[in-house]
Amino acid sequence: MSAAAEKTIIYRVKRALGLVKKEESANHIFYETGKRTRRAHATWYRGETTNFYPDKQAIKNLSSVDEYVGKGWLPTAPLISKEHYITAFGSCFASEVTKFLYNEGYQVFGRDMTLNSYVVRSGEGIVNSAAIRQQFEWAFEGKVPKIELWHDKAGVPGDYSDDVRDSTKQIFEKSDVFILTLGLSEVWYDKPTGEIFWRAIPKRDFDPQRHGFRVMSAAENLDNLRRIYELIRTHRPDATIIVTLSPVPLAATFRPVSCITANSVSKASLRVAIDELMREPKAAQDERFFYFPSYEIITSFLPDPMKDDFRHPTDQSVDFIMRTFQRHFLI
Repeated sequence: MSAAAEKTIIYRVKRALGLVKKEESANHIFYETGKRTRRAHATWYRGETTNFYPDKQAIKNLSSVDEYVGKGWLPTAPLISKEHYITAFGSCFASEVTKFLYNEGYQVFGRDMTLNSYVVRSGEGIVNSAAIRQQFEWAFEGKVPKIELWHDKAGVPGDYSDDVRDSTKQIFEKSDVFILTLGLSEVWYDKPTGEIFWRAIPKRDFDPQRHGFRVMSAAENLDNLRRIYELIRTHRPDATIIVTLSPVPLAATFRPVSCITANSVSKASLRVAIDELMREPKAAQDERFFYFPSYEIITSFLPDPMKDDFRHPTDQSVDFIMRTFQRHFLI
């Protein structure tokens, strides 16, 4: 019997004997966190599953990450072997994932720079859900944007050549595992077409009459993620899909508010979209579809996880995230 259960029984006995103080006479339940027994009000029905928020003592032990962050999201057993082909792209955090997998001997496309594909060469810059969707629709369905939307770090535009598309399609068709790292919800778009850019717009090309800025809603992100999920399941029905939210915050916001608050909204829009998709019946029953909580490990679990720039996780934090991923996903 747990200490919490034992304390609940003792409390009920004391109450029946009239030994409970008046201020404690309301019904209570007891639960354990950080080897401490805590009390919660029991007036309200709490459902069949109740997971209480941990206290500082509970998360002081880093081994508790599985219980207090990973619970309900992680596979029952590792399922990615070194025979599987892995594609990881999206935000800059994708490069950390790719580097770790490569160093551990896994077949990850992002390290083969001879491949002529944007998900390899610019895979860490496809940071919003619309941009990720564009790559899948282009590769699998040949859908070509109406204008130049894709630029590398230097602002050089990417073309929509058949060569690059064919390489991207081959990568997707060969991939056994897709790891998609979502980054942000603030986007620049083309007003006449409504199409969304990967990144901001090169200064030399910016036209205030044509180009606009906005924040993608949770509904928009959900629509994009649902479409990505459907395309993968249509063309790679047996592939493992792992979605994660980058813990790296915005470098700057283009909204007239503080960057910290804008970042909170940007991440929340994506996190809500991910959760809503995973609660939809088809996705909820998909045994090869996962969310990996790297975002929550950084923002709510690890102590002092960021470098001095307050944006990038420390090497130790990244290693902890990836070792947690390794323990649960990698054979």
